[in-house]
Amino acid sequence: VPMVAPGNVQVHVINSTLAKVHWDPVPLKTVRGHLQGYKVYYWKVQSLSRRSRRHVEKKILTFRGNKTFGMLPGLEPYSTYKLNVRVANGKGEGPASPDKVFRTPEGVPSSPSFLKITNPTLDSLTLEWGSPTHPNGVLTSYTLKFQPINNTHELGPLVEIRIPANESSLILKNLNYSTRYKFYFNAQTSVGSGNQITEEAVTIMDE
Repeated sequence: VPMVAPGNVQVHVINSTLAKVHWDPVPLKTVRGHLQGYKVYYWKVQSLSRRSRRHVEKKILTFRGNKTFGMLPGLEPYSTYKLNVRVANGKGEGPASPDKVFRTPEGVPSSPSFLKITNPTLDSLTLEWGSPTHPNGVLTSYTLKFQPINNTHELGPLVEIRIPANESSLILKNLNYSTRYKFYFNAQTSVGSGNQITEEAVTIMDE
């Protein structure tokens, strides 16, 4: 098997899901056989937004031939990763380079996990929601947009409300009675807005 590990391993984080890895090629005489390529072992150590410790799954990407860099796609935003690089010949792999730690920046969150509308009165509705399953960063706020829908399914004026990230419910007041409303709801990190979920609800006709 090869005798030495690739040296001078560098990681360049391009965005919240992509990184580029560079390394110095090993001297060919230390390969002790036919150089098949370089293998990058990488794994997620920790999500920075959730303290979940679960089974660490190591992933391996193989870069054929005498490559000196490779791309790591499909990373999770706002997470800590480790990686090392090894050279491979027809017999097996050489020793691993020292582990390199890198962090991915924040991304946009997934959609809120649910939006539930309850307690209709003549002029109010209660909204409850769950935070995104994948915050992909620090949540900064939620955005609620809503508008009335009339009997011919035309949409009325859109109202937009910013809600602090630590809230999980809201009572909307001063609505019209016996009116159907359509709601659009999403979460934000400093990077931007995630996907929205939509829901409809009706205020009651009369007491």
